[in-house]
Amino acid sequence: MCEEQRGVRRILLANEAAAASGIEPGQPINAALSLLPTLELAERSPDQEERTLQRLAAWAERFTSFVSIEAPDALLLEVAGSLRLFAGLAALRSDVANGLHRQGLTARLAVAPAPLAAAWFARAGREVSIGDAARLAGPLGSVPLRCLDWPVAIVESLHGMGVTRIGDCLRLPRQGFARRFGARRLDELDRALGKCPDPRDHYRAPERFNDARDLETEQDDSELLLQVCHELLLGLEQFLLTRQVGVQRLRFSFFHLDAPATHLVLGCAQGGRSVAHWFDLLCIKFDRLSLPAPVISIQLRGGEGQGLSTGTSRLAFAGTSQPRETAIGPLIERLSTRIGTAAVHGVATVADHRPQQAWRPIGALDDVPRCAAAATGYWNEREMPQLLQELRLSNSLLLRRPLWMLEKPELLATRQGEPVYHGPLTLLDGPERLESGWWDDAGIARDYYVAKSTKGVHLWIFKDRGRQGAWYLHGVFG
Repeated sequence: MCEEQRGVRRILLANEAAAASGIEPGQPINAALSLLPTLELAERSPDQEERTLQRLAAWAERFTSFVSIEAPDALLLEVAGSLRLFAGLAALRSDVANGLHRQGLTARLAVAPAPLAAAWFARAGREVSIGDAARLAGPLGSVPLRCLDWPVAIVESLHGMGVTRIGDCLRLPRQGFARRFGARRLDELDRALGKCPDPRDHYRAPERFNDARDLETEQDDSELLLQVCHELLLGLEQFLLTRQVGVQRLRFSFFHLDAPATHLVLGCAQGGRSVAHWFDLLCIKFDRLSLPAPVISIQLRGGEGQGLSTGTSRLAFAGTSQPRETAIGPLIERLSTRIGTAAVHGVATVADHRPQQAWRPIGALDDVPRCAAAATGYWNEREMPQLLQELRLSNSLLLRRPLWMLEKPELLATRQGEPVYHGPLTLLDGPERLESGWWDDAGIARDYYVAKSTKGVHLWIFKDRGRQGAWYLHGVFG
């Protein structure tokens, strides 16, 4: 890895093979290439490092409630309150190291009573474990000044005086050191030794998931892109699992160098976090996704978190059968994914007496609040036959609403003042007078009837009391 330093591109990190060829940090690129012409160089990406630190800070919240980012390359964890939960410092340290290793990361873990001292030890590669502030001065004195993140001019000036380590700074006169190099540097030394308080900003992970993966080169291989998406979904699942929530919406963004980003939105009927479920929906939609150019980066953004709801069921004992429940949610999700959310919708009621305005279409994946009455067990499917029988006996108005409503009422012909529809109609029930909407321009004054045609079809018709008694067909019963 390399980066530009004072106008010169230099080696920042070298792997084992490069180090074996004599390449070391700080070398100019030309010198490194002369030692190893086949050297592969990767530019340092501060943005990617920042995203990685934030991701690790969110992950580290499983070990402690206080995590602080020490830019640009360190995390500080306050673990005093977590030692009992994790059975001691050694076990906690092991859990952190193993968790980082599973993510393909290597880290230097240092434990100290002062956060700044722990950060300096880690940057120096000193994996110490110090619990008493009185024991800090000795080990801290051997830490090189290059690990302090001080300005280069100050470090070079101190090196010119023969001061190369923290211990050398501590032996200098305090007043002279502060006058020449600033009181801020002296204050940092005091905070690292635990002599002064060291307050830190408390990191909190965002409530919505947002992560991205940058590809090394432009890619248009579907399998590779899906593999990267699967890695992002694994991060999403862990993010949601930590918070015990689910999401109903996801958005993948595929970025191109020479074209606008391509967005792919997924939705499910209920909040979920399963990688397998989301990846299944992604594969269905990805087959029909047309990318205008190769992809250089992929971003995944999650929707607002929702609490997960669970239910209980009866135990299936010997000799009994457990009733099977068919969930419509997966069917809705697959249909919406294949043919688009605009083609799949449900129906919600509206508090309006006018039939044409008493309902509205809703997205099939929308989270629609339902009234308390609809949530009761009275509408259990096993009780529906009994319910329908009671409604027939009571002649409830619920049976006088047809399932099929015409988008626009159809004018009926009349014969001697009576409505006709493929023959004379027999009025079975009515009138039910609906007079509403006087406050707007869509008011109605109608008398509704249930009529029967000569073919035995039940129709819902009305007589318009405001237009010379015209008859209209408004719906058909199933």
